[in-house]
Amino acid sequence: MEQNLNHYKIFYEAAKTGNISKAAETLYISQPAVSKSITKLEQSLGQTLFIRSKRGVKLTAEGTTLYTYLKQAFESIDTAEKALRHASELGMGQLRIGVSTSLCKHILLSYLQDFIRENPHVKITIECNPTFETIQLLKQDKIDIGLICNTPLEKGYHFSPLRSIQDTFVTTQTYLDNLQVREGELADRTPSKSDDPFVSDHAIPMTGLLFFADNNPNSLSEIELSSQEILEKCNLMLLDKENISRIFIDECLKAHQIHPGQILEINNMDLLIDFAAIGMGVACVVREFVTSYIENGQVIELPMDFDIPKRTIGFVYAEHNLNSTAKKFLDYCDTQHL
Repeated sequence: MEQNLNHYKIFYEAAKTGNISKAAETLYISQPAVSKSITKLEQSLGQTLFIRSKRGVKLTAEGTTLYTYLKQAFESIDTAEKALRHASELGMGQLRIGVSTSLCKHILLSYLQDFIRENPHVKITIECNPTFETIQLLKQDKIDIGLICNTPLEKGYHFSPLRSIQDTFVTTQTYLDNLQVREGELADRTPSKSDDPFVSDHAIPMTGLLFFADNNPNSLSEIELSSQEILEKCNLMLLDKENISRIFIDECLKAHQIHPGQILEINNMDLLIDFAAIGMGVACVVREFVTSYIENGQVIELPMDFDIPKRTIGFVYAEHNLNSTAKKFLDYCDTQHL
């Protein structure tokens, strides 16, 4: 059929005008080219489509049948082209984005706000899922782009960096005070550190947190807790094990030989922040997501003995399958400095 599309167009114009010369003029080709094309189409179909005379051409019954269907087809094509032009003029299009709930709230929304204001006719859909599920949706062509933390990708997919984030541990001063009392009482009751599973036998550098038994600086029992000891003794609140942020922080803790004694798993970072703010324990969160809590004094950052590497947030997409609306959004994000 593909090789006959041009022949069909020529036949359609000749049938519509009933004149070979007029068809040639409309199509900007020679009259012999029109006649030759119609002859090839008739040979291909095995049907006579026109009755030729000095006054022009007249459709046969078979030619009339073909013309009726071609008329509907070409009118539909014309309607489709007009719809596309109209959509282009209005800036219409579709954008499907995959993103985690936390990245959506704390990063994506700020970019979407002005983009929507400038492109009100773009239809945007959001699929909120963890990073690994977002990548699967991209492979299945169910989303156009994904906003994720940088992670190894298969060939054919591109990662475009957007901004960096810093992981940190937060809690409340009240929770640390309570931990101070608990560990101080344990120290008073325990003659040897080696007999207490919650107390390390090894000397570890201080981080500036000095705990006293009975909450009294003049007490005989002083406990110096490093960040490692705090993370091992506290109620440590982390995302679930399948989350890419959890995998990252687990590797970081393992690299520094930190072995938490108690972990509370939460599947949402905003809940981690809220739980830390009410004194449930120490939470590992993204600093950029908890800035207002720190500034308002709702939580404090835990001083660390080691540096936690920054991570990069960016958009991932199939290199050869990016529609014009998605490209427009990515170009827009590149110009923003949020």
